[in-house]
Amino acid sequence: MDNIYTTHTLPNGLRMVHVRTSSPVAWCGLAVNAGSRDDGEGRYGLAHFVEHTIFKGTTHRRSWHIINRMESIGGELNAYTTKEHTMVYSVFPAQHLARAVELIADLVKCSTFPHDEIERERDVVLEEADSYRDTPSDAVYDDVEDILFAGSALGHNILGIEEHLRQLGSEQCMEYLKSLYVPDNMAFFVVGPMAPGRAFRLAEHHLGGMDCPLHRTPREVPVVNAPSRHTVELGLHQAHTVAAMRLPSLYSDERFALSLLNNILGGPGMNSLLNVQLRERRGYVYTVESSISLMSDCGLMQIYMGCDPSDIRSSLRVIDHVTRDLAENILSDRRLDAAKRQYCGQLLLAADSAEWMAMNAGRNMLCHGQMTTLEQMTECITSVTPEQLRHAARHITLDNATVLTLQ
Repeated sequence: MDNIYTTHTLPNGLRMVHVRTSSPVAWCGLAVNAGSRDDGEGRYGLAHFVEHTIFKGTTHRRSWHIINRMESIGGELNAYTTKEHTMVYSVFPAQHLARAVELIADLVKCSTFPHDEIERERDVVLEEADSYRDTPSDAVYDDVEDILFAGSALGHNILGIEEHLRQLGSEQCMEYLKSLYVPDNMAFFVVGPMAPGRAFRLAEHHLGGMDCPLHRTPREVPVVNAPSRHTVELGLHQAHTVAAMRLPSLYSDERFALSLLNNILGGPGMNSLLNVQLRERRGYVYTVESSISLMSDCGLMQIYMGCDPSDIRSSLRVIDHVTRDLAENILSDRRLDAAKRQYCGQLLLAADSAEWMAMNAGRNMLCHGQMTTLEQMTECITSVTPEQLRHAARHITLDNATVLTLQ
């Protein structure tokens, strides 16, 4: 990859990164170190609610002017929320960088959260939460996380709960924005053909004057809850099961071994161990996959399968056998080399996406204060040893899992 990364930090603490491309399309935005775990007691859903309502009015613009600002030149304005982060970003023809930077700065500095707009958007967010519950294959992921992290700030749905959402208003949104959308808690990213100096000057002009201090309730490491199994009867034709296991954090030395392990076990390739064993050889499942999410102080793996209720126990036995084998036996050099080659190839394909490049740049600067290039990631993956992989696999046996089935 020949993309050139340039980083810079403003005097107010805002970290910035520019990725040079030859595309006429550009991306820019802010990665914010604030997510649903920062909602606070009695305010579940606040981070996601702010993500929605930040577009509803500023001291300079009404909601229509905000949504039309990038759309009118063919661009898009968007955002999303995770357990720990919020991304506010735009994609646009590269010649309109100044327009995009000014608009995003306006949102984080000058949002007013107008009462009437807040009330209308509340119904949208409640409808989003309801529609999500109508998709059990999605809902089961959040439900098992709520069990795994029960008793901590991570143990609630990003979308929130109706009781709390109905109580949120302009005051809570403004307090959250002013406390957490501050330079020390954000990273600015740009991906496009423009010179990095121009991008950084625009960011400094519009964001360099921010001097609000960070006010965050300290995040606490979630307690480790005992593994458990749960079944919820919903009268479904297909059963949706997730086995969730606690992992080390984003800053663990095991993170690259865990990423490779996840790809071997249930990654997107049809040759993943679980797909071969459960679908191709036995026909137990319609779909099976695994995913990992590494956060600042902990992480989790989730193994999902959709199958006939009569095949749940048999499928779990197979998953138990496959994960135990990885934890107890060393993978041969030949198999490990093949797995590394496959994963590095997938990373290369992912990096060809400008969106992936932009989001990855923002997350890297936010979490690490520097860039991890594709070449560095590839080197870290290829350096994983058979023993490191086996050691990482001890986290993912079903003995350590909380299992939830919606059926």
